[in-house]
Amino acid sequence: MAGKVTYEQTLVAHGWVHWTPRTLVSLRNCSRKTSAREKKNSCSQCWENAVEYFQKYVLARKPNGKKLFQEAEEWFLEKDSDGLFSFENSCETLELHPDYIRQGLLVWKEAKLKLSSVGGHRAGRPKLSRTASRKL
Repeated sequence: MAGKVTYEQTLVAHGWVHWTPRTLVSLRNCSRKTSAREKKNSCSQCWENAVEYFQKYVLARKPNGKKLFQEAEEWFLEKDSDGLFSFENSCETLELHPDYIRQGLLVWKEAKLKLSSVGGHRAGRPKLSRTASRKL
């Protein structure tokens, strides 16, 4: 019988989290006795990858980049998840306010999209050339 795929396994499968042997040992002990520092390090690593993909692929055109952005955005927007590395649990571990972070990311995304659409319009327009001024 196939086992249930956890959210944490999905993060690893999609390359969001790059585990070192030391991190794997600490994760195995998470359900037991884990230091706050080890939890923070693991959450911080997950956070760094999610923010990197969110910012790097916000304007992606290729399917793989779009997928990575969408997964990062969904992770940030997900509420009420019980996963060890869910956004809300990571915020709690890192002592961050999840709604404040969400708001900041969405504002950043909108600004980036606006900027790219303005830049896109400029790129499509022909450039005006300067003419030499004539002396009268």
